[in-house]
Amino acid sequence: MPKTGLKLWLRQTHSIKLNIKLHCQNNEVLALVGPSGSGKTTVLRAIAGLYSVENGLIQCQQHCWLDTKKAINVASHQRAVGFVFQNYALFPHLSAQENVAVSLNHLSKNKRLKYAKSLLKKVHLEGLEKRYPMQLSGGQQQRVAVARALAREPKILLLDEPFSAVDQVTRRRLYKELIELRRSLSIPIILVTHDLNEATLLADRLCLLHHGVSLQSGSPAEVSTQPVSTQVAKLMDQPNIFTAKIVEQKPEKKITQLLWCGQIIEVGYRANYKVGQKICWMIPASDVILHRRRKSSKGERENPFTGKIVDYMLLGGYVTVSIEINQPLKTYLSMSVPLHVARRNELALGIFIGVSLLSDSIHLMPYESLRNEF
Repeated sequence: MPKTGLKLWLRQTHSIKLNIKLHCQNNEVLALVGPSGSGKTTVLRAIAGLYSVENGLIQCQQHCWLDTKKAINVASHQRAVGFVFQNYALFPHLSAQENVAVSLNHLSKNKRLKYAKSLLKKVHLEGLEKRYPMQLSGGQQQRVAVARALAREPKILLLDEPFSAVDQVTRRRLYKELIELRRSLSIPIILVTHDLNEATLLADRLCLLHHGVSLQSGSPAEVSTQPVSTQVAKLMDQPNIFTAKIVEQKPEKKITQLLWCGQIIEVGYRANYKVGQKICWMIPASDVILHRRRKSSKGERENPFTGKIVDYMLLGGYVTVSIEINQPLKTYLSMSVPLHVARRNELALGIFIGVSLLSDSIHLMPYESLRNEF
């Protein structure tokens, strides 16, 4: 656990049930992700002192804000927290500069306004200090909210879905500004988002929550491609989750063999699994490799399968297709390729294609009963 930054654990059995443990270091962005009602905003409110829990510990920058075992619970106004709410919570009757200045009561009026102006410049709102919230766009209001949060010289910055109210073009611009801003801050940043792509782009690590429980923490790539369970894999929107059986272990060749859909799949050697054991496995859609329809290659020998395209969806510059591998069992494999690859290989509904499953990308998990068994 870090000596600086944030250290937190929350446990509660009544009202909102919680069993959450996480940490976030200085200069790090931690994304809290999970479906609605998973406890993401509750965690932020607990850090800010706006929500009390039965049992918990919250330490930030070596300051203890909550320790239920020692009856410590620092009041919210005494916690150096910068909080950007989902709806920004700006005062409509105050200008942008005045909205920021309300967090600077420890300074004289002249100093408050001067410092507020410098903070607005930091978030690229120079020249808009006198405008009221209704005269600002959604993205500009968000910047005012960030400047106000920073005015408290916080020990931690909390962002509760700060990009949900703006359009996609503005959102991309704000992403860049947050990435730029974090370089100047030596504090932990907690970002609540329901958007996995957003978490992957902005966060160093993410913590996946579900029903008030932290299921897994790690880098976005780690949690997405190496989930600890099928539940985590599903919540991370992994489409290819299946069951199989370990049929052979070859430690001398560093190979473990699985039986799936009547075929052998080879993966990297997994010593902790036994022959005959049922397991679950997954592979990201991006790591299912399309065989070139006009010219074969050596890579097509790696866990090859054939199937019929039964679903074709274009999203942005990528095409996601669903391939029916085993018709009697209705087993489907999802694959994602760039649009130009789909066009070059003339992918379309009803055609048969070959694919390979990259052995290094196949991840094994403890067995759970799924709708389609191997």
